[in-house]
Amino acid sequence: MPLPIEPSIPPSNTMPSTSYPATTRQAAGYIDGILTDVMSTSFSDKIMITITQKGRLAQWIHVPLDVINPSATDQYLPAASGDDSLLPMTHLTPKTLLGATAERETLGQLYAAQIASLIASKNPHEKRTVMVGLGLSKIEASREDFYNTIDLVRKCL
Repeated sequence: MPLPIEPSIPPSNTMPSTSYPATTRQAAGYIDGILTDVMSTSFSDKIMITITQKGRLAQWIHVPLDVINPSATDQYLPAASGDDSLLPMTHLTPKTLLGATAERETLGQLYAAQIASLIASKNPHEKRTVMVGLGLSKIEASREDFYNTIDLVRKCL
C-alpha cells in the first residue's frame, strides 16, 4: 500500500530570512613554534571562535554579551590607559562548558574573557553569546604567547 502524499511545502519566500552560510574567517600563525589555527564563525545567535594547535580542540567556554555593557552606557568615563587597557572587561563572566581540567580552566577563561572584550569593544551593541573552543598544546602561556594568540583572533574579527 503506498504512503499518503504530504501536501506541498510552502514556497521558500515564506521561510525566515537568515544569512547562510554563517560568516567565517580564519587566520594561522606560529606561536612558540607551534602552528596555531584560529577560526571565527558568526551565527545569528552566537559568535564561535576556535583556537587549535596540532589539530586538538579540548575545551569550550561561553561568555554572554547580553549583560549591560559599561562601554555603551558609561561613555563619559575616561578611557583606560597603559596596562589597564589590556585587561578584559570586568562585567563579562566566562563559564566553562566542557573539557577543562583545574590546570586549564583559569587560562581558558582568561582567553575567553579577553576575546569577548575584543568583540564588545569593536561593537558595544553586540548581544550574541561568544563561544570559545580551545585546543592549546601547553597548559601555561607566556605573556608574549597570550598576546600573539589574541592578535590572531583579532585578525579574524
